[in-house]
Amino acid sequence: MPKQLEKYQQIERSIITTYRKTLWSPFVLAVKKYRLIEAGDKIAVCISGGKDSMLLAKLMQELQRHSETPFELVFLVMDPGYNAENRRKIEENAKLMQIPVTVFESEIFAATDAIAGDNPCYLCARMRRGHLYAKAKELGCNKIALGHHKSDVIETTLMGMLYGGQLQGMLPRIKSTNFEGMELIRPLYCVLERDIVRWKEQNGLDFIACACKFTQKTAGGDDDTFSARKRVKALIAELKKENENVENNIFQSIHNVQLDTLAEYKTDGVKRSFLEKFEKKQS
Repeated sequence: MPKQLEKYQQIERSIITTYRKTLWSPFVLAVKKYRLIEAGDKIAVCISGGKDSMLLAKLMQELQRHSETPFELVFLVMDPGYNAENRRKIEENAKLMQIPVTVFESEIFAATDAIAGDNPCYLCARMRRGHLYAKAKELGCNKIALGHHKSDVIETTLMGMLYGGQLQGMLPRIKSTNFEGMELIRPLYCVLERDIVRWKEQNGLDFIACACKFTQKTAGGDDDTFSARKRVKALIAELKKENENVENNIFQSIHNVQLDTLAEYKTDGVKRSFLEKFEKKQS
């Protein structure tokens, strides 16, 4: 009689069997294509407790087991002021999934609530990243890995165009400007959110959402940022009814930018105009 797999083993197995095509292969593609991991790296996988970061942790564990490139992992959980129930859920999920987390505390929720008023999300994200960089560097890491996925990249690109008046993507890796020698990587860069949801539901997993007081207050969509992203999600879903390749087309567009067709663009913070080349051709 075959041995019954433990829950964490079932979860791991599903990644490389049932969801090999939609999770494992796109994850490996991103790691290789954007050269996210190099020999000798010590990477802090940053876990918020949500579905994206918890899946990222399992994928990184699996990669470390099978990769010919030697690297170290630290699974870093920052508690920015979670209530007891959410803190407990994160720890229970980590134990269930056999993820050896390192937990440290901050007071980010309280600080942003006091300083940022009705729109704390941008400040909260910046502060979280700074704390994660600092703790990761203290632990000897040279990279932090975040759970932003392909759907985040697509939606952020559209939001920038429709609500911000700019064409701006989200890079798969970034060198920190404030923490020397540190990088941020996004190994889920080629993974769609709907496939993460399917993996979560198929395995009967229950993760926390953002868990801050602000998102609880704006669950009805009153905040501009949340409602804008919600509308962009709905727009993509509507467009997919006519063209199922809409998501991939948007994603590919930020890999295939035709600068010669743009009236103006910025590079290294400097604005450039098509007139610079146009006038040179005229002379």
